[in-house]
Amino acid sequence: MTLVSSSAVLRDVSVKYEGTTVLGPINLNISSSERWVILGPNGSGKTTLIKILSLYRYPTTGTVEVLGETWGATDVRALRQRIGLASSSLRDQFRSDIQGLDIVMTAQHGALETWWHNYSEQDRSAAMDCLNRVDATALATRRFHTMSSGEQQRVQLARTLMGDPDLLLLDEPTAGLDLAGREQLVNSLAAVAADPETPATVLVTHHTDEIPPGFTHGLLLRGGAVMACGPLDQILTAESLSKCFGLSLRLEKRDDRWLSWATS
Repeated sequence: MTLVSSSAVLRDVSVKYEGTTVLGPINLNISSSERWVILGPNGSGKTTLIKILSLYRYPTTGTVEVLGETWGATDVRALRQRIGLASSSLRDQFRSDIQGLDIVMTAQHGALETWWHNYSEQDRSAAMDCLNRVDATALATRRFHTMSSGEQQRVQLARTLMGDPDLLLLDEPTAGLDLAGREQLVNSLAAVAADPETPATVLVTHHTDEIPPGFTHGLLLRGGAVMACGPLDQILTAESLSKCFGLSLRLEKRDDRWLSWATS
């Protein structure tokens, strides 16, 4: 893992579709040791921001630096191999009967199948270590389609850790999970966040109660615009959250978890 002081820097970045601005302008500096959560309602620009950070959506304006490289002046194919990405769109691309260990191992080459590259016993061992870090070793030989949604997400989380990435991007990993699955994944995310070897991490969610303990910074988006940005304990307030979601909300932090609900 090759850490840089800033894992990602966005300067005056915006994205427009058919003349309509869907994100930005935004300035963002994600340092290598920080764990960020991006909050906002549907259509606020969260997934668009993840696509920019993962180098799959070039901005309409502004400059993007990821892991010390400037997009437009570097080979993004090589740079993407240093980024651990988990998203629903990626999950849907895996073959239904592929095993959990193989899913994790394919991240070594940014692939979806093991037959596209050669893998060593060292690679297999590293993949098992990643599964172990998220308490998912029992899923190593399970077929993907036999796993619950929560188990599939934990395998994806393990996959983001393969190959010692320098940046982790998690796009709504708890979406569609039941209470048990969500809490298991939040606990796994908290353990990953607490590990000093974990690189800068960006998590997208709609819900404050899905923010794992150990996350340090927050970005609130609404309609593509930044509502608040900075250290989580400073910017995440009932006022800022209410403004972000357009609803009068109360907010409370209990046992290192954030709880929010609408006021009557």
